[in-house]
Amino acid sequence: MKKLIAEFFGTWWLVLGGCGSAVLAAGFPELGIGFVGVSIAFGLTVVTMAYAIGHISGCHLNPAVTIGLWAGGRFEAKDILPYIIAQVLGATAGAFIIYLIASGKAGFELGGFAANGYGEHSPGGYGLVAALVCEVAMTFMFLLVILGATHSKAPAGFAGLAIGLALTLIHLISIPVTNTSVNPARSTSQALFVGDWATSQLWLFWVAPIVGAILAGIVYKFLSPEEE
Repeated sequence: MKKLIAEFFGTWWLVLGGCGSAVLAAGFPELGIGFVGVSIAFGLTVVTMAYAIGHISGCHLNPAVTIGLWAGGRFEAKDILPYIIAQVLGATAGAFIIYLIASGKAGFELGGFAANGYGEHSPGGYGLVAALVCEVAMTFMFLLVILGATHSKAPAGFAGLAIGLALTLIHLISIPVTNTSVNPARSTSQALFVGDWATSQLWLFWVAPIVGAILAGIVYKFLSPEEE
């Protein structure tokens, strides 16, 4: 139960910090942090939580990470569903906090609410195939970094930094394409508030990250056959 509570609050912080920066702080002409700032914010949420709860739950914060770690032989199948439920609930709670804050401003309009999308809902106008390839590739590399950085033979104490920086880089690459998911819980939380197009496109942001994560788990098991 402590692990699940840790995953709940960790994913809550990921969405509040990452999506919150996009909704609340990215768009101001003079004070806005822009997509570079949003990318850094997502990375910082992972770095901070890695050191805060990594020793409790492993700090997955992401259904794709949980499934990828299972594919890589690092996680037990019986714990996958409870982790995913905790992550989705935490992400939704984070999105709710963002909504409460954002709606307190005069003239509030929900807009895209940092939801993920393709086609006309892609920030750069990228289509379905581009979005699918991007999300698979980005999640694949994210899991390779996670599996490598947390290996027993990797330099101790630096995994959180490597993983957080990887997520920052992923956002720098793919915000224009899909607004960056690589995390089904993060995508679900925002889509629940936007509804309409966001929920109809949500399938891609579950399927693509999970496919990328599983492929990474398989590849890393091949690359690193030694005992953990």
